[in-house]
Amino acid sequence: MLQEISIKNFAIIEEIHLSFESGMTILTGETGAGKSIIIDAMSLLLGGRASSDFVRHGANKAEIEGLFFFDKTPELKAVLLELGFEEVDSEIILRREIFANGRSVCRINGQMVNLATLRQVGELLVDIHGQHDSQELMNPKSHLRLLDEFGDEAFDQIKNNYKLKFENFKNLRQQLNLRQKNEQEFAQRIEILQFQAEEIEAAEINLEEDEQLVNRREKLNNIKNIADSLSSAYLALDDEDNDYSSLNNIRTTMTELDKISNFDNDYQELADKTAESYYVLEEVANQIQRIMSDLEFNPAELLQIEDRIMTLTTLKKKYGPELSDVMNYLEKVQLELSELTGSENDSENLENSVKVAQVQLIEASKKLNEARHKIAKEVEKDIKHELSELYMEKADFKVSFEGAKFSANGNEHVEFFIQTNPGEGFKPLAKTASGGELSRLMLAIKSSFSRRENKTAIVFDEVDTGVSGRVAQAIANKIYKIARHGQVLAISHLPQVVAIADRQFYIEKASTDDITTSTVRKLNAEERVNEIAKMLAGEDLTKEALAQAKRLLSK
Repeated sequence: MLQEISIKNFAIIEEIHLSFESGMTILTGETGAGKSIIIDAMSLLLGGRASSDFVRHGANKAEIEGLFFFDKTPELKAVLLELGFEEVDSEIILRREIFANGRSVCRINGQMVNLATLRQVGELLVDIHGQHDSQELMNPKSHLRLLDEFGDEAFDQIKNNYKLKFENFKNLRQQLNLRQKNEQEFAQRIEILQFQAEEIEAAEINLEEDEQLVNRREKLNNIKNIADSLSSAYLALDDEDNDYSSLNNIRTTMTELDKISNFDNDYQELADKTAESYYVLEEVANQIQRIMSDLEFNPAELLQIEDRIMTLTTLKKKYGPELSDVMNYLEKVQLELSELTGSENDSENLENSVKVAQVQLIEASKKLNEARHKIAKEVEKDIKHELSELYMEKADFKVSFEGAKFSANGNEHVEFFIQTNPGEGFKPLAKTASGGELSRLMLAIKSSFSRRENKTAIVFDEVDTGVSGRVAQAIANKIYKIARHGQVLAISHLPQVVAIADRQFYIEKASTDDITTSTVRKLNAEERVNEIAKMLAGEDLTKEALAQAKRLLSK
């Protein structure tokens, strides 16, 4: 149920706040006052497409916010939980902002969401039915969808099972067709993949060797400079022919300090530090000597390294840019090879798989058709009853089935037929129904839906167009009956529909030289009498019109 809605800077609406209750609420007002604008705002709040044209002239953005109460709607709760709204219990706030630059922001309970998510939730909260919706009945392509909406959870499972079987059959058949048409291309592709896999595998790549090879090559290319530097360092440290080498000097210093170490602790500390330094440098000299003895320039090794680097560089250019990318590419190649060369993908096995999938599809389609035909019988009976209450008691409604190609929705074409008078024979609804009949037929369908759906609210936007007299009263009764199952918001110009509502809001607009503003107020009992009387007799409120308005309200 829609509890509250706030609309700000939307079209000719500057700012309005409306509170709703369960039952039937009617919105009335002069043509152009903004009744349908409120429905448009509600539609945007529920995920409709936005445009900067909706933003009130001179404003930066339009804002629409609605508070909804929901109960006994497990599907909505499941969707909210799936979307991450774990703490939602029975109330939810939707908010939509449309900026003058065309940008739109959607929020659910303060959390920003995309438009698809807002629409997914909105479709489960409110069903908005306007005059244009009757055009669905005029389009046979929409009849199958309308029929399926009468299905229950068990039917949905049958339909989903069929869709899975259809998708499986379609995919296998496409694979087979592609395989048969492109056997040569398949062979060439396999040959290329095998070459690429063998090339990478033959390299036996170690992800760490890239840097190691470069470092080793640099060392070999600079072996002379390294040897010269090591030799100079060794001679500076410990040269037997040089009495003034570093180690000789430190050895002399260590000896002299040791002689006087007994005379003072400071002398002892200096002697110890010097001895420590001497032994460290002596080890450095020994290590340099060992390295120099092992240092050797190997042209053959350098050539091998250059070849290895060239191999890895070539692979990186083909499949890189890094060695890790080359290995990832190898995994993809191996996976594709497995898929292309697997026994289940050869033509013979694919043909067998297609035949099995086709049998499964046919069985699933039979179950789907049986379920649809069963629903159709119930719908025919139900809608015929609803039509009788709308003074079309002689009319008969039929769901026609005709074989069709397999598709995601089945293998039967569905179209609604109607017989408005006995003996005329059934004819396509799209070619026979008048405007008033379409309004009543759609209302009959909506009345049936309302007993099956878990929508929190239903909105009717002038669905009573083209009717009058006792038919208008029947439509009023029907809308009121639908409201007994929850909440109905309706826009109407018919006094019978307006009078039967539980409450009435009046929309009016005021214009100045610069701007037009729409406002809304809830009418009290006396004001409702006056407004209904105006619908009956125009602006001249005669006693007869007022009396008739009171009679309508009293009923």
